[in-house]
Amino acid sequence: MASLSPPEEAAASSYHHRRSKRYSSSTTNGVSAETVPDKRHKISLPPPPPSSSSSNFISLSEIEAEFSHHDPAFARINNGSFGCCPSSVVAVQRDWQLRFLRQPDRFFFDELKPNISASRAAIRRLINAEHEDEVSIVDNATTAAAIVLQQTAWAFREGRFDRGDAVVMLHYAFGSVKKSVEAYVSRSGGEVIEVQLPFPVISAEEIINRFRTGLELGKANGRRVRLALIDHVTSMPSVVIPIRELVKICREEGVDQVFVDAAHGIGCVDVDMKEIGADFYTSNLHKWFFAPPSVAFLYCRRSGGGNNLHHPVVSHEYGNGLAVESTWVGTRDYSAQLVVPSILEFVNRFEGGIDGIKKKNHESVVEMGEMLVKSWGTQLGCPPEMCASMVMVGLPVCLGVSSESDAVRLRNLLRERFCIEIPTYFRAPGEGETDSITGYVRISFQVYNKPEEYHRLRDAVNELVRDGFKCTSLTD
Repeated sequence: MASLSPPEEAAASSYHHRRSKRYSSSTTNGVSAETVPDKRHKISLPPPPPSSSSSNFISLSEIEAEFSHHDPAFARINNGSFGCCPSSVVAVQRDWQLRFLRQPDRFFFDELKPNISASRAAIRRLINAEHEDEVSIVDNATTAAAIVLQQTAWAFREGRFDRGDAVVMLHYAFGSVKKSVEAYVSRSGGEVIEVQLPFPVISAEEIINRFRTGLELGKANGRRVRLALIDHVTSMPSVVIPIRELVKICREEGVDQVFVDAAHGIGCVDVDMKEIGADFYTSNLHKWFFAPPSVAFLYCRRSGGGNNLHHPVVSHEYGNGLAVESTWVGTRDYSAQLVVPSILEFVNRFEGGIDGIKKKNHESVVEMGEMLVKSWGTQLGCPPEMCASMVMVGLPVCLGVSSESDAVRLRNLLRERFCIEIPTYFRAPGEGETDSITGYVRISFQVYNKPEEYHRLRDAVNELVRDGFKCTSLTD
């Protein structure tokens, strides 16, 4: 790895000083295996951290210890893909696993349901839902999408929706969700309208205007828009969508139901069910909320038609409501669903809790993105206010990223030669565009990240540019 110049070392030192002030502490308030909740004790949310400066906040050395299981050889700046889980939470998860293995009958009959209920209660408070039964815990956002889209498919097949009625979704919806729409909606007779979004994005107004156009197409020829499927934070390219405005437009335009896919939601952006107003909202907890994989929640508004939702894995709880159905889908490892109260203890070791973490991550990823842009002579993929803890950064045009295959091969090169974990993206040039930026990387920032990891990415790309590298030289 290239060494830093004196100015760069000074900048890094200054950044570390600022970051150290954000996460200052001399003591640990961690979660030990002994704090695993017993069935005899009611679990409640820990109090929020104090607003004033305190010596009880987590220190940089304690953060490093919590994530010491990460491979130190790699610049891990891709939290968005797989998330992370601190060692203290991993230890609690392991205790839950052993409790099941030690005495499965007692665990199933006495401990599983009440403790999953405790996790649901914690999530309800985090997302400001009205009722606990509006919150179901599922494996991931893809499972949640299947649950909602299954209901839509039944409505088409049972004649409650007319053949040709529309489902409107964003073109940048996650790949598996788009496949789920194809599997459930298209095969059942629904018309799918994909709203083409611009990239790079200049303003939220661009997205709002194109979404209005998509709804108009969905309502053409007297059709009804039965479901709008909207991302909160698109995955690739990554942009924060003006979700409240789009949900409001759906209500004004008579859309039956609104489903927000927020795989990157909780721990990354503000999540408030009463403010957002969607019928369905899902978010992974293993992306930005420090949970082990895999666990997500699906919010179903009581008045939003959620009574006919069912888990796609039918077990003996079928018919008892989605939250209860999701509590038992056969013998499996439920430990990731049981550690939510312990995650709250971890995040409240940071100043401002999860809100403080979100704020610092956003500030840091913008700072690192702008550093890369300055070095490479490129641009960000959206204004800073439209990114959260991830941002798209343009790559130098001379690298010649001219296809999705080029982007994949470049990602592999950065991982194998430079030990950098980073997603890459190909943006097809528009009509008449020449010498435009067609390659992007998506950088993430989480509490364990350090500036030198982004300096490694900067230096690796600059080395490729100096060497006259072209993507055409790469083969599978």
